[in-house]
Amino acid sequence: MLNDVNQSLIQAIYPLLKTSFHLDFSQIGLITLTYQITASLLQPVVGMYTDKHPQPFSLSAGMCFTLTGLLVLSMAPSYSFLLLGSALIGMGSSIFHPESSRVARLASGGQHGLAQSLFQVGGNGGTALGPLLAAFIVVPHGQRSLAWFSAVAITGMIVLWRVGLWYKARQGTRAARAALSSERSPFPPRTVAWSIVILIALIFSKYFYLASISSYYTFYLIGKFHVSVRDAQMYLFLFLGSTAVGTMIGGPIGDRIGRKYVIWASILGVLPFTLVLPYVGLRVTAVLTVVIGLILSSAFSAILVYAQELVPGRIGMISGLFFGLAFGMAGIGAAVLGRLADMTSIAFVYRVCAFLPAIGLLTAFLPDLERPIPSGE
Repeated sequence: MLNDVNQSLIQAIYPLLKTSFHLDFSQIGLITLTYQITASLLQPVVGMYTDKHPQPFSLSAGMCFTLTGLLVLSMAPSYSFLLLGSALIGMGSSIFHPESSRVARLASGGQHGLAQSLFQVGGNGGTALGPLLAAFIVVPHGQRSLAWFSAVAITGMIVLWRVGLWYKARQGTRAARAALSSERSPFPPRTVAWSIVILIALIFSKYFYLASISSYYTFYLIGKFHVSVRDAQMYLFLFLGSTAVGTMIGGPIGDRIGRKYVIWASILGVLPFTLVLPYVGLRVTAVLTVVIGLILSSAFSAILVYAQELVPGRIGMISGLFFGLAFGMAGIGAAVLGRLADMTSIAFVYRVCAFLPAIGLLTAFLPDLERPIPSGE
C-alpha cells in the first residue's frame, strides 16, 4: 500500500502537470510508458535472479528507488526530469514486486490465492489513495508538495526491512524450500507455452482497458461532464477503490472454485458494462466504472497464481513476468491511447476500448489445473 500510494501519485497529478508543463496527451502517455516499461523490462530479470539467489532486503532497496524518483518529480524543472523521476519509480517497482510476491506465497499457509489477493489489495488500496491524497494535498499546494510523501516511502523502507528480517530467518524452512521448488509442470511444454500466451493476451485486455481509466478518466469527466479537477479525482478514487475490493475477492474465490472460472468471469464479465459506458450520463458512468473495477480487478491474482502453478519452481520469474507485463501493457496502453486521443478524442478512445474484454473468450482454451491429466494417462 505504501509503495503504490507513491506510484499512483504520478497519474493522479496528470491534470496538474498538463497545465504546468503545457503537455499534450501523447506526452502524458509517454510519462506512463516510461514508468511502466522501466518496471516491466526489469521485473522478469530480477525474478529470475532471485529464484536462484533470494534477496530478502531487496524489498527495502526497491522502496529507496521509489523515494528518489518521488523527490525528482517534486523538483522537476522540465519534462525530461519528469521522465527521469518516473523511470526511477519504475525501477523501484521492478525490484519490489517479484520478491514480495514470493514472500506472500511463503506466508500463505497453502492459501495462495488468498495470499496474493491480500498482497495486491494493499497495492490497489494504495493506488486508490493516491488520487485522494493528490486532490487534497498536491492540487492545493503544487508540484513541490510531492516531496511530503517521502515520509510514506521512508515508512515503507522501515516496514520492508522488518519483513526482510522475517524472510531471511525462514529461508531454510520447509515452506521456503517449497516456494523455491524445482517441481515440474504437470503439462507438456507446448501446453504450458500456449497457456502462457493466452494469459498474456488476457493481461493485454485487462491492462489496456485499465490504462484508459487510470490515465484518462479524469480528462474524460472534465471534457464530457465539465466537472472540476478535484471532483474528477474523487471519481477516479471511487474506481480505484473498487479495484481494491475486487482484488480481495478474486483470490479466495479462485482457491475455492478454481482460478479458471474466476478468469472467465472477471475478463468477459465486464463486457456488457464497458460497451454501455461511453453512452451514459455522469451518475451512471460513476456506477458503471465501480462495477467494472470490481469485476475486472479480480482477474490478476487468479491469473498470477494460475501461472505460478502452471510453472512451479519459478515463482520469482513468473511473478516478475506477469507483474512486468501488467506494468508494460498499462504503459504501452497509456501511450497508444494518448496518441489516439490526440488524433480523435477521449470519448472515441472509450468507444474503442469497450470491446477489449471480448478477448476473455480465450480462457476457454486454458487447461484445467485443478484436475491435471498425468502424462502417463
